[in-house]
Amino acid sequence: MAGHSKFKNIMHRKGAQDKKRSNLFSKLSREITVAAKMGLPDPDMNPRLRAAVNAAKAQSLPKDNIQRSIDKAAKGEGDNYEEIRYEGFGPGGVSLIIEALTDNRNRTATNVRTAVSKNGGNLGTAGSVSHGFDRMGLITYPAGAGDAEKVFEAALEAGAEDVSSSEDGHEIWTDQGALHEVVKALEPVLGEAEGAKLAWRPQTMVDVGESDAATLFKLIDALDDDDDVQTVWGNYEVSDAVMEKLG
Repeated sequence: MAGHSKFKNIMHRKGAQDKKRSNLFSKLSREITVAAKMGLPDPDMNPRLRAAVNAAKAQSLPKDNIQRSIDKAAKGEGDNYEEIRYEGFGPGGVSLIIEALTDNRNRTATNVRTAVSKNGGNLGTAGSVSHGFDRMGLITYPAGAGDAEKVFEAALEAGAEDVSSSEDGHEIWTDQGALHEVVKALEPVLGEAEGAKLAWRPQTMVDVGESDAATLFKLIDALDDDDDVQTVWGNYEVSDAVMEKLG
């Protein structure tokens, strides 16, 4: 799943859409299972599970699939996944944080390292790039939730720290400890959020040129195709002109 808003360009590009959708559903189901196992199997009593279910609904994951994932966790069935974070660098000096849920650490490490090294990047040690990011809460809403002014005012009243709005939607940033309180405060005004999760927000951005951007997108695609990789965060920025050239 794309982490930074810029990654939405990758998620919706043409080609292999059925495979992408199946892959996305698998990731969403996995997050639901993990969230349900880590807490109560009731979205109303488990903030992480509620966020996972809302994210799944936003991507049209069938209700039966959602309930099946919750039921498996409640019965102690299914694989046991562990959360792993990889840090490294992509083309153009871009910093990347790769979050995974895996039942086989060695497999995931090999796959991630291969994807990164084959596409102009290299993995670093723990902490090698995360110092350039802030750990924050991220709440997302579709553009239809309201105009930028309405969303900004609602976010300010709810205790959020920053808001970014575009034609693609709204990103509301919070202190990581206040994420779920802000989510609850926003619901009466904006409705259910499309997504709510802990995120890595870059402190500074790196402008990526055309050649590096093409390779970077291949790298992100390769990681996104891996079932174990849940989210990729990056500090890159690609201009509209470069995006247009890349199609």
